[in-house]
Amino acid sequence: MSSNGAMPPLTYGAVRRRRILVVDDHLDAAESLAALLRHMGHDVQVARDGRAALEAARLNNPQLVLLDLGMPGVDGFGVVKRLRRENGFDKVPFVAVTGAGLPDDVRRTREAGFDAHLVKPVTLDTLRQVLERF
Repeated sequence: MSSNGAMPPLTYGAVRRRRILVVDDHLDAAESLAALLRHMGHDVQVARDGRAALEAARLNNPQLVLLDLGMPGVDGFGVVKRLRRENGFDKVPFVAVTGAGLPDDVRRTREAGFDAHLVKPVTLDTLRQVLERF
């Protein structure tokens, strides 16, 4: 504890290591987010579309999924809807990562089964908050 009685802030090493699935059809966005998470000490897998996300989630049992909404084929809404119906995914946090941040967009993701809604670009502070929350 510090002299004022408050606990010191969390450092990278204090965050528990997790298996995280990052899903985004934009390669640079996915790889940037994945690199940041790896630097923070997490085991990260990247999927480039909804079908690959479904397969990766079923094979690797992620503990957190950061999921883009607008992808060709199966979009983020379809991925979360399908996985929420399967055993083992009812307790996994799904976080929407999207360019859309209006109140109606947040409402739609919540109703679809997402646990949180982040607007791109995701800042380091926002990412830390999500990791602390889940």
